[in-house]
Amino acid sequence: MEISQYEIVLLNLEPTIGCEMKKTRPCVVLSPNEMNKYLQTIVIAPLTSSSKPYPTRIEITQKVIKGWIVLDQIRTVDRIRIIKSLGYLTEKETNNVKNVIKETYVD
Repeated sequence: MEISQYEIVLLNLEPTIGCEMKKTRPCVVLSPNEMNKYLQTIVIAPLTSSSKPYPTRIEITQKVIKGWIVLDQIRTVDRIRIIKSLGYLTEKETNNVKNVIKETYVD
């Protein structure tokens, strides 16, 4: 299965420990296409249907998905956890993700 950066995929995140986001949920693929092409793992940020407006959370509204990208819960998972593709972030949502990642983890 070919996976692309900024694709929204449905993932089974179980088992988890402690405060990690649990259950089967949509997630955004953050790892670049070059990594996704060759590695068995992908870097993702889960989505939640409810959130407070934290600086590390980005609200998205699409036909199928409404919720918040949780950039404070980024993790690496095996692609065997992928159930199916749900679509892609819009250009505006992608730019918001890049800006928050840069502000949070780079600057």
